[in-house]
Amino acid sequence: MIIAGRKPFKEITESLEGFDSVLIVGCGTCVAICLAGGEKEVGILSAQLAIFSEMGGRTLNIGEATVERQCDKEFLSELRRKVPDYGAVLSLACGVGVQFLSDMYPDTPVLPGVNTAFIGANDDVGLWTERCRMCNQCYLALTGAVCPVTMCPKGLLNGPCSGMRGGMCEVDPAKPCAWRLIYERLENTGRLDQIKAIAPPQSHGLTTTPARIAHKAYERRTPANESL
Repeated sequence: MIIAGRKPFKEITESLEGFDSVLIVGCGTCVAICLAGGEKEVGILSAQLAIFSEMGGRTLNIGEATVERQCDKEFLSELRRKVPDYGAVLSLACGVGVQFLSDMYPDTPVLPGVNTAFIGANDDVGLWTERCRMCNQCYLALTGAVCPVTMCPKGLLNGPCSGMRGGMCEVDPAKPCAWRLIYERLENTGRLDQIKAIAPPQSHGLTTTPARIAHKAYERRTPANESL
């Protein structure tokens, strides 16, 4: 899932200067799970903004809404009766949600309320770790489902560097070397010979941005030169 964290309150208030009304829109999926932008976080931020505005002698009309997913225009259409009533929209979704909201309602300023960090997993209560770099050329079949592109600070695809000490990473000695993890995973699953395989170099042409993928079943709806 996408991991995000709320922007500093000062940055949010500065972005709202000049507006007398704002609709705070949360997202019910990724950012809700990582406690950054779900319905609860919308309510908290709304209360904070109300107190801040009152203390500053300013009148700010604040609205609240949360949709299932801001990365799906079908759900964003639920806001069509609310958005025109506000001078700005503050999205607590990832960067994709902010952009989709702006696409759907181009006449209203849409501002980000969170910083999108990475794709990761919930390792523990309140703890999320990065697990995927979205390289579009997955190596996990070769590396025992441990991603060297993400887990290794150097992104090494064919074994550890000479800086590994005692199985720990030289960049951050508190973390195990990614290739130590790969070795152990392959050994535990009876596939250790696989570590001798040479992984092909990454093709940077596959990670150009902005990326676009058209499902084969819908290719006829997408210009051929735009599908991947």
